[in-house]
Amino acid sequence: MFVQAIEKVVEFTRPIHTIVRYFDSTQVHPGAATLFFVNADGWALTCRHVAEQIIGAEQLQRRYQAFKVERASLPAKNKRQLERELERKHGFGKETVVEVKNLFMNCVDGPLNLGLQLHPSLDVALIKFSDFSALRCTTFPVFAANGEDIRQGKFLCRLGFPFPEFRNFAYDPPTDTINWNHEGREDTPRFPIEGMVTRHLLGPEGSVIGFEMSTPGLRGQSGGPAFDSEGRVWGMQSRTIHLDLDFDVDMEVTRAGTTRRIRDSAVLHVGHCIHVEVLKDFMRKHKVEFTEG
Repeated sequence: MFVQAIEKVVEFTRPIHTIVRYFDSTQVHPGAATLFFVNADGWALTCRHVAEQIIGAEQLQRRYQAFKVERASLPAKNKRQLERELERKHGFGKETVVEVKNLFMNCVDGPLNLGLQLHPSLDVALIKFSDFSALRCTTFPVFAANGEDIRQGKFLCRLGFPFPEFRNFAYDPPTDTINWNHEGREDTPRFPIEGMVTRHLLGPEGSVIGFEMSTPGLRGQSGGPAFDSEGRVWGMQSRTIHLDLDFDVDMEVTRAGTTRRIRDSAVLHVGHCIHVEVLKDFMRKHKVEFTEG
């Protein structure tokens, strides 16, 4: 149903590869997000929470560097106690992210200069690539002309980059930092997932700002397009929520001749998408050209 549509949407959809490190750890954790280009001027759409991660990466780096400078100046006497006090002062613990680095895959040739426009209240952002020598995208989306046609029962597909398989990164002990390299796999596979529109999502004033789908958007698909069987864009994957089904199980089962007890609670994972009219209004506000059809 979506074979040809996916082939169209792939042409303007790109992954953002991310590596993360936590405090007092040398492990590097890969992740991903998604953007899609909307025109040849270098404008792309993604989620606001993705854009905030891009902005926050540099702030995290400065905060961690300031901590390391202060830690290096501690006297040798009672150093471990002083380090713990310094960690508390900076709010550092095992679950604190200290480094985030991003790679924008197959987006532009030349320097990477980004401008970000964040929606004031919704999970939408625009990225402007500037000063590039070549944009690595020549095909751009067609946005649905009439958003009122998003009704219950409509089938759509979403495309993004969950399940990251790139491994071109490492922790560098001499500099105590994480970096990209060319020693491992550099790409990651795209992954589509289909679903039915189940409900509309309303804003504080009662206007439609999005729609719910019967299947989850997966981690790594945030910022990816939601499109129909013709490849026309109807929205953008934003987040996944979890609905309590009130199906609690407490029962005995037999497995390989052994009886055991199962206790489980079921939830339904559904995807929330930003509505196409919200995307178009935001692009119009910032004078970003796009195609409707």
